[in-house]
Amino acid sequence: MGTLLLIFVTIMSIVGIVMSFLLLVKNQPHYRRRLSLRNFLVLLLVYATVIIGFGCIYLSLHFLGVSVLLEGTGRMDGPLAHLIEDVMYFSAVTLLTVGYGDIIPEGIGRWIAMVQALIGYLLPAAFVVTSIVYNERSADRL
Repeated sequence: MGTLLLIFVTIMSIVGIVMSFLLLVKNQPHYRRRLSLRNFLVLLLVYATVIIGFGCIYLSLHFLGVSVLLEGTGRMDGPLAHLIEDVMYFSAVTLLTVGYGDIIPEGIGRWIAMVQALIGYLLPAAFVVTSIVYNERSADRL
């Protein structure tokens, strides 16, 4: 039963990540407004969703017995609150920077971290490009 719950959480995390990307692409600024609070909040929501989604994936794999992250010299262990804190920290650092090296991915965790880092680099570019394309389409309609 616990394994099914972890698989469900992992699938829901992936669905949440995809849905937040769709929200980012769909939610465009109004014509002639290049920057708005609404766009900033959407981008912030997308980043938060991706951080939490990948954090849930790392945590689910950890509970399934797959070693994905090393802290210091050994496997991450400890109370649940500490594990959640570590995976969310690693997820945020991987998405927003290239990492600090205090928590290291291993095995399949390396591939997941690479995908997450790539998403972290592509998100701002996708946001800017979709905003520019939308503004150009809106200008052509007038």
